[in-house]
Amino acid sequence: MSLTMSLPTHVPVLVKEAVEGLQAGPGKCFIDCTVGLGGHAAAILEKISPQGKLLGIDADPEAIRIAQAKLSNYGEELILVNGNFANLETICSEYYFYPVDGILFDLGVSSLQLDTAQRGFSFQREAPLDMRFDPKQELTAANIVNTFPERELARIIREYGEDIFSWHIARRIVRNRPITSTLQLAQVVKQALGSRRTKIHPATRTFMALRIAVNSELENLKLALKQTINLLRFRGRLVVISYHSLEDRIVKKFMRCEASNYTLELISRKVIKPTSLEIESNPRSRSARMRIAERLR
Repeated sequence: MSLTMSLPTHVPVLVKEAVEGLQAGPGKCFIDCTVGLGGHAAAILEKISPQGKLLGIDADPEAIRIAQAKLSNYGEELILVNGNFANLETICSEYYFYPVDGILFDLGVSSLQLDTAQRGFSFQREAPLDMRFDPKQELTAANIVNTFPERELARIIREYGEDIFSWHIARRIVRNRPITSTLQLAQVVKQALGSRRTKIHPATRTFMALRIAVNSELENLKLALKQTINLLRFRGRLVVISYHSLEDRIVKKFMRCEASNYTLELISRKVIKPTSLEIESNPRSRSARMRIAERLR
């Protein structure tokens, strides 16, 4: 089997809208802050080749390996970096990659991470409680679940998972320590909620909250967004795709604040959502929300 055939498949979300939002064209330079499996990157490179440049960043070294294999035909037009977008300016400075015509963020967990059982992101498969984007990082979901005080656990589940039953869940987790696997944790959360009916799986919010906490997702997003202002050239575009209200709230607040300071202009005052056709063909896209802004002065 060839390397190309063995690579995981991936359907990028809002890819046409993202490329149009960035105004990708021949010879332009862009940053994909969450390159993942290279879906958006491939679409951008197709538009900017042959003189354009793309800097792709991802905290997950496996994502970088796969993107490198998938996009190998682009040669010097593509630079891939295993790093965290919280260090965006440092990375761009190291590669002399600024100013740029556009910056893309496709937030949240990737298909690669969700579908790789041993990474511990899914409550539907037996795996160690890991949830790290970067496997070199020390903090794991198991550390949080088994060592954090009940009050702190409840705060994480309430704030990041937006779960009104956070105290019930935290208390049950503490009583059942040690918890070592994804299915064990999912069962504990299910027991904590008892007969309460929920539209989604009882463990969905807890797993999301732990993932966000493990990877400092919201803090890193705030840091990265601030750095985009110094990297975008005049009329450069910032495009952000988020998947839950906490992310979208941060993006919306940032863009509106910068618009009031006349450093950004809002291109999409309303969020851009996937079409019903896209949702039908790619159910994971259903919660996606995209916002676009343009650099001023």
